[in-house]
Amino acid sequence: MTTNKTISCVVVDDEPLALKLMADYVQKTPFFELKEQTTNPMKAIELVQQGTVDLLFLDIQMPELTGLQLMKIIGHKCKVILTTAYPDYALDGYEFDVIDYLLKPVTFDRFLVAAHKARERLAAEPVIVVQTPTVTATPASYIFVKTEYKIQKIDLADILYMEGLRDYVAIYTTTGKILTLQSMKSFQEQLPDSHFMRVHKSYLVALDKIQFIERNRIVIAGNYIPVGETYQEQFQQRLNIKG
Repeated sequence: MTTNKTISCVVVDDEPLALKLMADYVQKTPFFELKEQTTNPMKAIELVQQGTVDLLFLDIQMPELTGLQLMKIIGHKCKVILTTAYPDYALDGYEFDVIDYLLKPVTFDRFLVAAHKARERLAAEPVIVVQTPTVTATPASYIFVKTEYKIQKIDLADILYMEGLRDYVAIYTTTGKILTLQSMKSFQEQLPDSHFMRVHKSYLVALDKIQFIERNRIVIAGNYIPVGETYQEQFQQRLNIKG
């Protein structure tokens, strides 16, 4: 059984040459669509969480986050084909029900074998038909944040506010403070704007955690957060404040 559906693919590899090779293979395959090629595993996690990735070509040996660790984070949100120069990892990969295991250097004919396996596997999965004219995807209720020593999961409901400092962002939650080198802009793009808002070049707040507002300052958990001049009008409109 096969399908005419285009399969959305993301390639993740910390080696630029290997990344380019796999991306080229994906683009040469008629039923594949290359959504992204990246050396950043955090970017791959973000894309998978959005629910638009069908297939991940994933290198196992990466310095920041191994392929096996990444698979534990994403669970079963998409299918995975592993790539590596080390055959010893094959058994570990199959414990995650990966579609195939490609040993580097990967030839195009071997890549196509894996590609057709992926096509068959995805076609065999049940298709859920929703009888509504429009379907809105439910946003994830959590994010993953890279700290100095680990990748940490944070529930959105626990976030109070974020403060952009010189070299990192401090995330203040109901359980404590978390420091990350990720940018404030990346969080602004990742967090749902229905619950979070940038109110200052250095601050992003959870709207439902605001206790009160005093003289263009927001108070959350007893902490005063300034509302920047360029953000004041938008902030007032958002909260439907008049006068």
